[in-house]
Amino acid sequence: MSVRRTRRALAAAVAAGLIGLAAVGCSSSGGTPPDAAGKAAAAPSEHAETLSVLPSRAEPTKIVVGDADAPHTVTVYADPRCPSCARFEASGGTVLAERAAKGEVRVEYVVASFLDARTGGTASARAANALRAAADAGPGKFAEFQAALFASQPAGEPEDAFTADHLLRIAGQVEGLRSDAFDAAVRDGSHRAWVAAAEKAFQDSGVGGTPSVVVDGKALDGGTGLYDAGAFGRILDGALG
Repeated sequence: MSVRRTRRALAAAVAAGLIGLAAVGCSSSGGTPPDAAGKAAAAPSEHAETLSVLPSRAEPTKIVVGDADAPHTVTVYADPRCPSCARFEASGGTVLAERAAKGEVRVEYVVASFLDARTGGTASARAANALRAAADAGPGKFAEFQAALFASQPAGEPEDAFTADHLLRIAGQVEGLRSDAFDAAVRDGSHRAWVAAAEKAFQDSGVGGTPSVVVDGKALDGGTGLYDAGAFGRILDGALG
């Protein structure tokens, strides 16, 4: 079998494994109501300490959080404007952060921006660019900013969401994140090539929607369990073996 055919087969398998998941999230094919997964709840306040120490590093199409030598890899596909992703970040996302802090997993975030094409504007791309900039700002900064960004997500996926000023106000909630370099990257869209590469990685993955979770290369069909920390922890434990 050729490499190209192998990649197509893998993408099809992942997409099939995640069909139930995408049905309760934001689909790249359109038609999913913005509130399909319900409202996002605030992450527990004690979680902030965990976020503040998580290392991150930018790779060509993703941002990796946690120890590079962790025994398991969890890949999360998310769009900053996706309401279901905000709900996941405040629930299942907290579980992943805690596991990453313990060295059990490393978490790869593929930041999609397909909602820009589906609903108009460039809000997802602007937010993805800011997330990429945060990954360069030191331990904890990406994780804290991502949590704050999803918690500040405007309702209804508006095309004028996440302006540069809005993103910088959110960044102001993260101690030590704002700097001349970070602010310039947010205002100038300095990481637009990375944003485009991340979106292409999302499209090539075949997952079809967000939030989508893949554990050690296998699709995690968590359904509504993605949006409950306790349930997601049990589902993750099953996948990790």
